[in-house]
Amino acid sequence: MSAPDASLEGWIGARRAEIDRVLEARLPVPPEDPGRLVEAMRYSLLAPGKRIRPLLALAAAEAVGTVDDDVRLAAAAVELVHCYSLVHDDLPAMDDDDFRRGRPSNHKVFGEAVAILTGDALLTLAFAWIAEAGARRRADAFLRAAAALARGAGVTGMVRGQARDLCEPSPTTIAALETLHAEKTAALFAAALEVGAAAAGGAPEEIAALGRFGVAYGIAFQHADDRADEEHADHAEAARRRLAELTADALALIAPWGDRAARLAGLARALAR
Repeated sequence: MSAPDASLEGWIGARRAEIDRVLEARLPVPPEDPGRLVEAMRYSLLAPGKRIRPLLALAAAEAVGTVDDDVRLAAAAVELVHCYSLVHDDLPAMDDDDFRRGRPSNHKVFGEAVAILTGDALLTLAFAWIAEAGARRRADAFLRAAAALARGAGVTGMVRGQARDLCEPSPTTIAALETLHAEKTAALFAAALEVGAAAAGGAPEEIAALGRFGVAYGIAFQHADDRADEEHADHAEAARRRLAELTADALALIAPWGDRAARLAGLARALAR
């Protein structure tokens, strides 16, 4: 097992702090808050988290261009979508989880109705933030970012994967398991990469290649997460092999960027530790 990359850890800490500042500043509590809706949004959104998806967005932006306030806002929008999915997934009608990140789930604190509205509000706000950034400049770039996020989060991506997980039998093969991972987890990772690359002005072929990196990274991420949680134990050995293969695939996809993709490469290598 290799030691953590100190420079990567420093970058993660700095970029995570940037995202947290955007989230805190852009989601204030208004004087009037019917149903404690914004309070519920802040409760889940500002809970301590790894911010992996916005970090991937920022790393992709660094690979093809530069990070500015509009890129940060687009990256933060990806975290809004991820947070909405967690709030809804925890509901009794879905995964029925009483705790999230070490404290009661949103619906346990604010009730199921407000939790549903919280997820709805976070999801729609995400696209408002991307539209706001695009209204200032590079509208075509932020239109591509919005489309990527919609694809990754919706019926062709994360939502489809959740429906598969809830309504179909558990996967019996590694291929079926990876189909589930590709939709439920990797689709939003891919969208995060595409959002960051598009917002930074990346060319269509660059955005597409980074999206493919996101798919490989996302499936590998889920294999690593399952290994830690001892989930899908029947596929453990195959998943270990696939984790290594997918990490290699992800690294090959970003090789053309060289040092500009160093952060993405570090995040990918960290999965196999």
